[in-house]
Amino acid sequence: MDPIANMLTQIRNASQLTKADILVPHSKVKEQIAVVLKQQGYIEGFTSEQHEQTGRKVLRITLRYTDGSPAIRSVRRISKPGLRIYAKASAIPRPRGGFGHMILSTPQGFMTGADARRNAVGGEVICEVLS
Repeated sequence: MDPIANMLTQIRNASQLTKADILVPHSKVKEQIAVVLKQQGYIEGFTSEQHEQTGRKVLRITLRYTDGSPAIRSVRRISKPGLRIYAKASAIPRPRGGFGHMILSTPQGFMTGADARRNAVGGEVICEVLS
């Protein structure tokens, strides 16, 4: 029901199984989340391509590992379709004392919680990623 939560679950499950990459259905929001994950070093990269069997557009996300351990230890959806969570710039949560990042959807685009505090802009808290 929630495509973003499905993408995050696929990333979490694949990283626990040490898979090299995953395929998720493409959307602009998912692509922007992947951009932030790449900037923060949680994934190696991503590409947008056509699925061979269905012909639909998909994102191929290449996961990152360091000495066999995944870069993403935990990823959790915060704002859900049934309950949206918004935060002002001064009230953006800091996950686990700085060992992770919050990803926000702001009027200036998708960014981490630290970037949003620096730019003094709030928004919807999409998810929490821990390394």
